[in-house]
Amino acid sequence: MTGAGTSVAKYGYPDLALTTATEMVSSARDICSTVDIPVIADADTGYGGVLNVQRTIRDYERSGVAAVHLEDQEFPKRCGHLDGKQVIGVSDMVSKIKAAVDARNDPDFTLIVRTDALAVTSWDDTVDRCWQYIDAGADVLFVEALRSRNEAEAITKLFPVPLLYNLVETGKSPLYNISELADIGFKIVIYPVSALLTVCNVVSNVMSELKQFGSTEHLVENMVSVTEAFDMVGLSDMLEVSENYDPDA
Repeated sequence: MTGAGTSVAKYGYPDLALTTATEMVSSARDICSTVDIPVIADADTGYGGVLNVQRTIRDYERSGVAAVHLEDQEFPKRCGHLDGKQVIGVSDMVSKIKAAVDARNDPDFTLIVRTDALAVTSWDDTVDRCWQYIDAGADVLFVEALRSRNEAEAITKLFPVPLLYNLVETGKSPLYNISELADIGFKIVIYPVSALLTVCNVVSNVMSELKQFGSTEHLVENMVSVTEAFDMVGLSDMLEVSENYDPDA
């Protein structure tokens, strides 16, 4: 559950820390209630200090997510593939990680720790932060906005915990297929805005066509039927369940 995607698609804001912890957790709960696979949720900066981080972790755990990623940007944060980011001090982030570890109840609840330092400070600082984040309790590392294959290969060889790759199609990192990322050494790949970026283009085009021609009739061949749309969210299964309770069946 991407923070950027949630902000844009659900609340109509750019990814500039305008969604609240309550809104994000509510969205996560909605998603977890409709899928039966593990969900990773964006926890941004933890939405405050160490006490806020602990509440965020407890609330996310109760929502049903399997993992969160917590980042070291200053608040207000921004999308990791935008310019102008700033990061907090290492010691402050270490305190947040320790607070997050102490707040979780389920030992399988996975803490992914993200650093945005690569675009802000230096490679050496990024590596140092990662070691300290592991020592503080990070289960997985997420180095945002890697800029080259050399950096990607180097980062996966350095640390004893799994590494996550954030694949943002129009962002700052190189694009690879899953097998390439596996060969490089990444254990998790997320595609946070692939659908969003596609949908933004489609929706804009449909609305422009409607405004220009006053009709969507010429677009019907690119649409699914109403029934197909409902089936994507469980129509057939729900009707079958309903029939099981029909007294006349």
